[in-house]
Amino acid sequence: MRNRQSGLSIMVLITVLILLAVVALFAMKVIPSFLEFRAAKGAIEAIARERQGGTPADIRRAFENRSTIDDISSIKPNDLEITKDGNAVVISFAYRKEVPLFSNVGLYIDYRATSGGD
Repeated sequence: MRNRQSGLSIMVLITVLILLAVVALFAMKVIPSFLEFRAAKGAIEAIARERQGGTPADIRRAFENRSTIDDISSIKPNDLEITKDGNAVVISFAYRKEVPLFSNVGLYIDYRATSGGD
């Protein structure tokens, strides 16, 4: 009686490693863009909570200060849309980020956030 060996062949192992490398490369390119978006969203939410009676110029200045600290470069203070909803200040922004993947292939990601939670 011969015992059959079970396990992965070398071809399957190489295929899995290549697939993991492609996923890791994709993640390393996309995650910094997403982290910047999360920092910008957190900044406008914090500013909206703190500056309920602030003028748009004060709000833009506060965002500029936070963007310097959090290294937010995709959004400028003039890109913010500032409105009032009753007594609450609502700050929103929208932008498109191009993430180059390799050679002539890239990925466009549309980001949009509102301090009201939408």
